[in-house]
Formats: sequence, structure tokens, C-alpha cells
Amino acid sequence: MMIRRRPLPLAASLALSLALAACASRPAAVSTVDSSAKSQGTFKVGKPYQVGGIWYYPNQDLNYDETGIASWYGPDFHEKATANGEQFDQNSLSAAHKTLPLPSIVQVTNLENGRSIEVRVNDRGPFVGNRIIDMSRRAAQLLGFEGQGTAKVEVKVLATESIQAQSIARLNGSDAPPVETPQAAPRQTVVAEALPPIAGVPVAAPRSPQQPASPPAAAPSAPLAGASPQEPALPNVVLLYPVKPTHIFVQAGAFSQGDNANRMKARLAGLGAVSVSGARVNGVDVYRVRLGPIASVDEADQVLTRAVNAGATEAKIVVD
Repeated sequence: MMIRRRPLPLAASLALSLALAACASRPAAVSTVDSSAKSQGTFKVGKPYQVGGIWYYPNQDLNYDETGIASWYGPDFHEKATANGEQFDQNSLSAAHKTLPLPSIVQVTNLENGRSIEVRVNDRGPFVGNRIIDMSRRAAQLLGFEGQGTAKVEVKVLATESIQAQSIARLNGSDAPPVETPQAAPRQTVVAEALPPIAGVPVAAPRSPQQPASPPAAAPSAPLAGASPQEPALPNVVLLYPVKPTHIFVQAGAFSQGDNANRMKARLAGLGAVSVSGARVNGVDVYRVRLGPIASVDEADQVLTRAVNAGATEAKIVVD
């Protein structure tokens, strides 16, 4: 296990009940699989589905890059079946997401301490508190938020790695057509140093400042005749990025017309500080309506509920 030089302290552990509350952000598991199912998951996008009166629309989005609040899940779901038929292992680097294809490979960065890892998304959730992603227990430990239960994070799809993982899963079954492989993006150069050994985790030698964290991922190619296709290996490293101040907001919506944004702002005026700001999203100019900044995750949950009740049915928690 490696980490970038100048490590920051982990978030202080809170009461165990807070961590267990984070685990409760998912519906109860209903089935189990044997250990051989770990490599037998299928590629799944899935049809629109409803949980708790909210509709979710899974889709293939190789440009996905969002911020929000992460939670984690573990013991109650260990060795249960994931949404695409794999086996959940609380000690692996995996996660659950409400709409990304299964499997997907994403980079998750804790915006509070700069710790960043790559994980395999192979499950659906979380469905409580408008959390953006549910991490395995091990992933939460490496990101430094197991004790506090939640963290402000950025979740970014790694396109080439995701397509490679999905191409392997398609051999076991698929509910969607293939997508074109994009060009690999260059990786950032980092400085790393060895951490004390962790049971079951190999320790790599530190790299020089000139040596990249990992080479650009090559586009997946067809396996040789008679050869078994291989899953993309997740790098067993924690990167540490510089931390900058971030704030929690409840975004009531993003509108193409300023008049619509101002009407939403007026509707939410009684809930606290509301602002309308311009932004460019995927090449489109929009007007974002936001409540905040908000001091804590608990307060953001309450503000979100009030915003939805006031008519902002598409409201969500964001970090900026």
C-alpha cells in the first residue's frame, strides 16, 4: 500500500453508532452467493426503477464526474449477492451506485482529507439521505471516513478501465450493447511513500517524483485464442491530493432559462440563503439554484427534505 508524501491525519473516529448508521443506508440483502460467483457477475445497466417513491434511471455515462456525500456498508452484506450477481466482500475495494453501469471503475476522492482510491462499482445504492455512493468497509477505511460514517467526495468514472471490466462481464451476460472504447487519458504524476504493512495488502516500494503513479491504461484488446480474458487490476494505492476548502449545498435544480431559476429561488426563499449562479455543464449554459452553504451533513439532509417538500423534486446534495 502506498500513499503520497505529506500525509494528512485521518478524520477522528466518532461513536460506533454513527458508523453503523452509515451501513444502514441500503435496503436489506435478500440473497447469498457462493465464492465462485465473485467472477460470475454480468454486465448490467438496468431499466428505470423506483425505491422509496423516487425513480432512478441507470445509464452509461463515461463522462460521469459528480460531488456529494459518501456512506459505507459492510458486515450485514458481506458475502451477499450484489445487483449484478457478484459477491460483496466488505474487505475489497468496491462500491454501490444508483445509476452507473455494473461493473464500473471509478476514482473516489475524499474532499476532506485528499485521500483517493479506485474502486469497482458492482451494486445498487445507497437509497437513504441522498448519498452519492456507498463504499465497502475497506474502501471507507482507506478513504479515512469509516469512523465518522460519511464524507464529502468526488466520484469520477475511469472510462477505459470501466469498458475493460464491462467487456469481461459481458461474457457472463449483458442487458446492453457495447460502447466504443475511448482513448486513455494521461495520469497525474504523484510522489509516494510506503505505509506500514496491513494484513493482506502488499506493500510497494516508493517511487521517485519523476515516476508516474501508473501508466496510462491501454485500451482493452481482444484476448488471444485460447486465453482467458483478465479483469483490470485495481491499483492497490492511496493517492493524496491537495485539500482545498469545500462547502455543502442543496442544489434545487439547474435551469436553461433564468426566469425558471428565479421562480425556484422565490419558492425556496423561506428555507434559508438561496442563490442563482451561472455554470456550463457538458457544453450547455445553465442557471443553478442552490441553498447554502450548509454546515453539516445532518443539516443538509434536513434542508434537502424541506426543499423537496417545497416543490424542488429534483433537489440533491452537492459539494463545491
